[in-house]
Amino acid sequence: MTDANGHADGPESTARFDAFDHEAHLERAIELARTAADRGDEPFGSVLVREDRIVAEASNRVHTADDVRRHPELDLAARAKREDAPAERARTVMYTSTEPCPMCSGGIRSAGLGRVVYAVGSDEIAEFQGKPTPPVRSRDVLVGVTEVVGPISNAAGRAVHEEYGWGDRSDG
Repeated sequence: MTDANGHADGPESTARFDAFDHEAHLERAIELARTAADRGDEPFGSVLVREDRIVAEASNRVHTADDVRRHPELDLAARAKREDAPAERARTVMYTSTEPCPMCSGGIRSAGLGRVVYAVGSDEIAEFQGKPTPPVRSRDVLVGVTEVVGPISNAAGRAVHEEYGWGDRSDG
């Protein structure tokens, strides 16, 4: 069920999303994060899921594309906005290795995705990077539009960031 803007609402949408295989979808997002790191990008990966099936996926390409906008969450939100009707987007869940940053959250808000599920919180990434906790979290940006759930599969998500070695890098 959706509201007038095509956004998911009510217990029916929550029950539908709750039936999804969260761990499997997060596992794929984490694999994509690992692929990004192996390629020379930062370890972030995301998938879009509708009816419990992956319909799109992306990994970070900020360094290899030399484009600060190449976050997987923003890529997928833009793709969904271009290709899917509002009602489809409202039935879509983004599973992401890491909580979306404010830029990506803005894209997700514009796309009107039904839910975001993440493995590692932005507060944890700040800790890995040795930076202060971000003053704006995804829930702050997405309130009233997209439900945010996490962390789920946190240990697996944290392992990718530990392997990446944020503290040893000057690009983080």
